[in-house]
Amino acid sequence: MRDAAIGCAGLSCPFGRCHWRIAMNAYPPIAEHGIVGDLQTVALVSSVGTINWWCTPRFDSPSVFAALLDSERGGSCQLSADLAEAEVTIRQLYLSDTAVLVTRFMAESGVGEVIDFMEPIRDRAPIDRHRLVRIARVVRGTLPFALSCRPRFDYARAAHTLTVHDHRSVTFRGPGTDLRLQATDPVALRAEGDDVSARFTLSAGETAVLVLTSTDSGGAAPAPPERQAVLAELDACRAFWQTWLRSSTYRGRWRDMVNRSAITLKLLTYAPTGAPIAAATMGLPEQVGGERNWDYRYTWIRDASLSVRALNDLGFAEEAYAFRRWLRERLEAGDTTSGEPLQIMYRIDGDPRLEEEILSHLEGYRGSAPVRVGNAAADQIQLDIYGEAADALAQMSDIGGISGWRAIANLIDWLTENWDRRDEGIWETRGGQQEFTYSRLMTWVAFDRGVRLAIEHSRPADVARWTRERDAVFNQIIERGWSSKRQAFVQHYATEVLDASLLLMPRMGFLSSQDPAWLSTLDAMDEELVSDSLVYRYDPEASPDGLRGVEGTFNLCSFLYVEALARAGRLTQARYAFDKMLTYANHVGLFAEEIGPSGEQLGNFPQAFTHLALVAAAMALDEQLDRAEARPDGS
Repeated sequence: MRDAAIGCAGLSCPFGRCHWRIAMNAYPPIAEHGIVGDLQTVALVSSVGTINWWCTPRFDSPSVFAALLDSERGGSCQLSADLAEAEVTIRQLYLSDTAVLVTRFMAESGVGEVIDFMEPIRDRAPIDRHRLVRIARVVRGTLPFALSCRPRFDYARAAHTLTVHDHRSVTFRGPGTDLRLQATDPVALRAEGDDVSARFTLSAGETAVLVLTSTDSGGAAPAPPERQAVLAELDACRAFWQTWLRSSTYRGRWRDMVNRSAITLKLLTYAPTGAPIAAATMGLPEQVGGERNWDYRYTWIRDASLSVRALNDLGFAEEAYAFRRWLRERLEAGDTTSGEPLQIMYRIDGDPRLEEEILSHLEGYRGSAPVRVGNAAADQIQLDIYGEAADALAQMSDIGGISGWRAIANLIDWLTENWDRRDEGIWETRGGQQEFTYSRLMTWVAFDRGVRLAIEHSRPADVARWTRERDAVFNQIIERGWSSKRQAFVQHYATEVLDASLLLMPRMGFLSSQDPAWLSTLDAMDEELVSDSLVYRYDPEASPDGLRGVEGTFNLCSFLYVEALARAGRLTQARYAFDKMLTYANHVGLFAEEIGPSGEQLGNFPQAFTHLALVAAAMALDEQLDRAEARPDGS
C-alpha cells in the first residue's frame, strides 16, 4: 500500500500554512493523519483517505487496521480518487468545530471528497458495535474513486475469512470480531482473495456511502445503509460536536486551536468510564528506527489528572467529574499489581494488568522495532502520581461521600510513610530508581491539597502530621534539589542535570512565578533544554535512561515552557514561542508527542498530554496579556 500525495494548491489553510504536493512512501508521515471517533474507539485517516489505524471495540482492543506499524501486513482501508498523483491535489480538513473529517480531491476532471465520521455513542454503556462511515461525493465535474479494504485482525496475527453476501455487502470474519462492509450504488464490491476492492465514478451531485461496522462474532447483521439516513447521521454528528463545544468558556486569542484540542481530548476519553487515554496509537517511534516505541492507549493517572484542570478551566465540568469518579474508584478498589495504593496507569476499565508483549511479526513504523503492546512501565513506582491525583480531586467542590474521603485520607496517610523513596520518575526511565525532584514536588502537592481539602470540607484527618510532612518535603527539595553550581533545581538529588518537568513548579504553587530561584531555573533551562522554543525533557547523555538512541523535543514541555514564560512576565518571548509551536501542528491542528530535528512529528498520535498543555498555555498567556493590556502603560 502506497499513499499518494497531498497539497492545497494555494488555497487558504485554516492553520496558517499550506501543505504542498509531496510524494509519500509506504509509510506516510505520522502527522499526515486526522482522527475520527465515537467516544469508545478512534480511527486514524491519512491525508489521502486511508484508514491506517483502527482498534475496536475499544481504544485498547487489538487492531483491525494497523498499516502504520506494518505497511504490508498491518491492514488498511483506502478510499481515494483513482488518479495518478500528478493529476490530483489533495487537501484534508475538519468541518468547523467538529470531529467530521473531510479529504478533498481536486483535479481537472472534477472535484470530490471523502467524508469520514463516527457518530458519538450517547449510551454510556460499553458496546461491541461500532460504525465508521465513509461518504464519497463529487461537487464538480466527474471523478473516479478506488476502494481497497484489507483488514488484518488481532494486530495482524490472525487470519480471516471473507463472506460475500452480494455486490454491496461483505463480512470479514476474524477471531471474536466481525467486520461488515456495506455500500450503496454505484459501488460494486469485488473479492480479491480474502480482501475487497471496488472502482466507481461519480459526477457532480452524486454520492456513494460505505459503512464499516465492527461487531462481536455472530452479532446481528446491520441494516443496509440508506443514503438519506446516513446524511442525517452526518448532520447529527456535526450537531453533537458543535453543541458540546458551546459549553466551552474559552474566548481567548487562539480559539481555533483550543477548540481543536478540546475536541481531541474528548475523542480520547472513554465515555463509559470517563477515563482519558494518553494517545490513540501504540508503537509509533520517538526516533525513527529506534526502540523507544510504547503503547499509549491506556489511562495514566498523571496525564488524566492534569487534564481535569484543563477541562474544568474550559467549562467542561461533566468530563472532569467523570474522571474524578473513575479515580476515586481506583483509590477505593486498591487493585494494583505493585501493591501501592495507585499504579501509574490502568486500562480504560480500571484493570491494572498491562503485560507488555513484543509483536515481532510487525516491522514497525519505517522499521522502528520492537513494536510493543501493553506497557511494562505499569509496574514502576512513580510517586508523583499521588500529587497529580490529589490536585485533580482538589479541583472540584465535590470530594465524594464518606468512602471517597476515606480513600483520599488513607492515601495521604500512606504517603506520610512512603514519600521519601527512590522511584523511576515522571519519564518512566528504565535506568534505575533515583530521588527525583519532580516526584518530591508532587508529594508536596499531595500533602498540600490534602490539608486544604480536610480543612475546607471539615473532614477527619491527621492534619498536623500531613502539614509536618509537607514542610519536610519542601525543605528537602530546597536543600537537595537545588544546585548552587547550576543556580537551578535539578532532575534528581545525585545530578546536575536539568529536567523540564520542573516547569510545573509555579503552576503547582510550590514557588511564585517571580521567585528569584525559579527565574534562575528558567534561565538555566532556556540555555540547556530549549532549541528555538522547542524543549527537551532532559539530556539523556548526561542522565542515562537505560534506552538506546535519542529523541526529539517534547511537545508537552514546549507548551509548559510557554506557560512558565507567561507567568514570569516574559510575554514577548512567551507569545513568540507559542506562535512558533503552533506552526508544528499538523494540517488539521493535531500534535504527536515530539518534534524531530527537521520539524517532523514523532511518537504516538495524537497525544492528549500535548493538547491539554496547549490549552493551559493558551489560557495562561491570554490571562497575562489581558493584564498587561489593562495596565496604563501596557507593560
